[in-house]
Amino acid sequence: MPTTNDCWRYSIPIKVIKPGLATSVQDLGRRGYYHVGVPPSGALDQFSLLAANLLVGNSSDAAALECAYMGPELHFTESTVVAATGADIELQINGQAQPAWTSVVVAPGDVVTFGYLKRGARMCLAVAGGIDVPEVLGSRSTYTLGALGGHEGRVLQAGDELAIGPVRGKVATRTVPLALRPDLPSELEIRVVMGLYDHLLTDLGRQTFLATSWTLTPVADRVGFRYKGAQLDMVEREQPFGAGSDPSNIVDAPYPIGSIQIPGAVEPIVLHRDAVSGGGYAMIATVISADMDAIAQSAPGSTTRFVAVDLYAALAARAERAERISRLRGHFG
Repeated sequence: MPTTNDCWRYSIPIKVIKPGLATSVQDLGRRGYYHVGVPPSGALDQFSLLAANLLVGNSSDAAALECAYMGPELHFTESTVVAATGADIELQINGQAQPAWTSVVVAPGDVVTFGYLKRGARMCLAVAGGIDVPEVLGSRSTYTLGALGGHEGRVLQAGDELAIGPVRGKVATRTVPLALRPDLPSELEIRVVMGLYDHLLTDLGRQTFLATSWTLTPVADRVGFRYKGAQLDMVEREQPFGAGSDPSNIVDAPYPIGSIQIPGAVEPIVLHRDAVSGGGYAMIATVISADMDAIAQSAPGSTTRFVAVDLYAALAARAERAERISRLRGHFG
């Protein structure tokens, strides 16, 4: 099998034999529309998407496939280069295992499949040239709740055919060094900035939130990740006019991506990239941006401790993540 491919066409059709579970087209997301109710969408694990695109020679914002828990089965009709990153799910070509976080050549007639999930939750599959779907509001990402973007605004189905964009020159076999690949632990520490509504918790409620090892429930998708583990004690108060009767209800407010709601003072929900932009539940904390990829890769049954940090620590973590991305880009020149 060759390690490079010198002849490329502008459109390489892929036929979806089996769609996997909730497989969708995603890029880095759309910006500038959250205030009118359109979330950013995009890959939940942004680092893995970026790495996959770099492996196959794409631009950072090229569209790829995001697969949750179980990968698709894809038939390729022409030669190309692919790479799988993110969760520990073995990439296979015609049933033969391929190296992880490494670009590999697919020949005409090859069938790409995936093994069983070992660690993590979501895998990104990039193809040289990127998945070629129309841009909607500046992005190719799928927002299924709004039937927006991606392939017909939905997850993939058996029989779908996907086109590929133009490839930028020759693509050589590449790999991401082990030191730059993320850990995929089943026990996580996720950093949060407390507020804006943590004052609705008693001191005991705040202590319980931060001391509990929360277990991720099966309700964990692109909208939000729900956890179970404890009842949180809330301040007794008269509900303000316009708020509901739930103790965690507030008068409607905007929701930041990563904010944590506590409906009924139980089962915290971390909102992710397809979440609505506002509503009537109190946000007691917000996951820092540097840890959102780790949330994306947590699987049901994994445990999470939320660790309170201040804004200075959050900014330092963001700078560390930016430096890691810089090293990743530098590795590929």
